[in-house]
Amino acid sequence: MRRLRTGRRGMAAVALTLTLGMSLAACSGSADDGSSPSPSASDAESAASAADNAAADKIKVEWSDDAAPTVTLPSTPFSVTTLVVDVLEPGTGAEIKDGQSISINYVGVSGADGSVAHDSYSTGPEPGSMNATSALGDLIGEKVGVRFLLAIPPQSEGQDTTVVAGEIVDAQDVPTRASGEAVAPVPGLPTVTLDADGKPSMTPATGTPPTTLVVQPLIKGAGPEVTAGQTVTVHYSGWLWDGTAFDSSWDRGEPFPVQNVGQAAVIAGWNEGLVGQTVGSQVLLVIPPDKGYGDQDKGTIPPNSTLVFVVDILAAS
Repeated sequence: MRRLRTGRRGMAAVALTLTLGMSLAACSGSADDGSSPSPSASDAESAASAADNAAADKIKVEWSDDAAPTVTLPSTPFSVTTLVVDVLEPGTGAEIKDGQSISINYVGVSGADGSVAHDSYSTGPEPGSMNATSALGDLIGEKVGVRFLLAIPPQSEGQDTTVVAGEIVDAQDVPTRASGEAVAPVPGLPTVTLDADGKPSMTPATGTPPTTLVVQPLIKGAGPEVTAGQTVTVHYSGWLWDGTAFDSSWDRGEPFPVQNVGQAAVIAGWNEGLVGQTVGSQVLLVIPPDKGYGDQDKGTIPPNSTLVFVVDILAAS
């Protein structure tokens, strides 16, 4: 039996953390400044949500044992204005919990014409992170094997609604930080300090940065070695050589999955530096420009920058 749900209000945005060839972020209609919406705005949002629920309920999904489900839209172009999460079939496995690492199979369909934009059933399940504020957050408390439908509104002018039908095929607990045997610091490298939760801060080293990739474990985990082709779940923070911070999964509140490590869609320093490390480890990567972004200008990362990352390897599968 289909159980229709509307994505949570009160969020500036929700995002489905998957390896997609499209954006799956969906904006709610709530104010970003913390103020309560006016009664008329709230009524309008409720009416839009009801209309979107009704529209999504008309989408037909036919499941196959050995291929992607077939998604048939009631008409094209199909569109919604709010995120809709529709539980199509309950799972029978273990309960899915907030913060877990999940594996998911799904097919994404364009609302413009019903064409398939992405199909993981043909390539294998893809990784994601279950988070209460994500588009899949409403599936927390469901069980592994749950089949669902998402109707995701356009994210910017010119984009179309996306419809996703899929199933969560696995869910695993993930540690929140590295754990293992501390490794003595190496002179000449940046110094790393951890707060009570394990989030790193970095004191830059003096002198000229290295010209070759440095892979220095700070904590040696007791888990298995990471092998090429695995999906590695990590927490990380990144700085320029001078100590200027530019990115951190800790600040976003959820780990980052590196799919097909060794040939992942990340910089070479990560692909080379993570393979061979053990799960549970914390690794300092000092990445010269030729293993990073080279002469590209990445906004907060100037051309020809040496990058410093502290990476906690939480899981690998």
